[in-house]
Amino acid sequence: MIVVTGASGQLGHLVIQSLLRRQVPASQIVAAVRTPAKAADLSAQGVQVREADYTRPDTLDAAFLGADQVLLISSSEVGQRAPQHQNVIDAARRAGVRLLAYTSLLHADTSPLNLAAEHVATEAALRTSGVPHVLLRNGWYTENYLASVAPALQHGAFIGSAGEGRIASAARADYADAAAMVLTLPDQAGRIYELAGDTAYTLAELATELSRQSGKPIPYVNLPEADYAAALVGAGLPQGFAALLADSDACAGRGALFDDSHQLSALIGRPTTPLAVLMAKSLN
Repeated sequence: MIVVTGASGQLGHLVIQSLLRRQVPASQIVAAVRTPAKAADLSAQGVQVREADYTRPDTLDAAFLGADQVLLISSSEVGQRAPQHQNVIDAARRAGVRLLAYTSLLHADTSPLNLAAEHVATEAALRTSGVPHVLLRNGWYTENYLASVAPALQHGAFIGSAGEGRIASAARADYADAAAMVLTLPDQAGRIYELAGDTAYTLAELATELSRQSGKPIPYVNLPEADYAAALVGAGLPQGFAALLADSDACAGRGALFDDSHQLSALIGRPTTPLAVLMAKSLN
């Protein structure tokens, strides 16, 4: 039995679809979700849907009943991740799970990103738990930047704080395929995968591609980190989240989102999805 936590989220949903494409029987997949009603489409495909709240260990025990493999998709609640993930790890240990896969952060152990701290804490908890585990250190999703395409077209500029830093991002679906692969391959315990896109780009190059595909001149405007955070707040983002995004961009300028090991494409058995392809989809 394979349990995917956070299965109603974008990544979790894609992981389950990837497992189904790999011929894993739907009856052997559990979509562990906080609100089961939001996973009705998965239930309609024959996937088991079970309630699982990272803050309620009793729901995790019930969700992991009979589990062989568990995918712990990192919580979206930044600042609460470490205790929530600990609850999942403890439940996996009680359930006797044979493999727990965790979606961590690219080069988490050396990453300067503020986002890295909770991933480092979770990796440490896994090491001391005794639960066999594999680390999927995911790089940036290309979709993170493509979310800024619409405002860039509206305002005539793509803004950021990454300077000339090269970003080796990949599609969310690429990372989902990697997770599905690891959950169905033998001998994965103890492995650490540094997962990133095959081709890196600067934000100036992203803006150039946007200009080419949209037919509008969209320059990249590089801002100091504090100014970029202020711009994000002005666009309606909460201050804390804006600060995290600005920090991530600034760290990208120092190489934090770059990796050229090609472990992701090697794992999924195909090239990662190019920026140009994803951008074309976002513009249609």
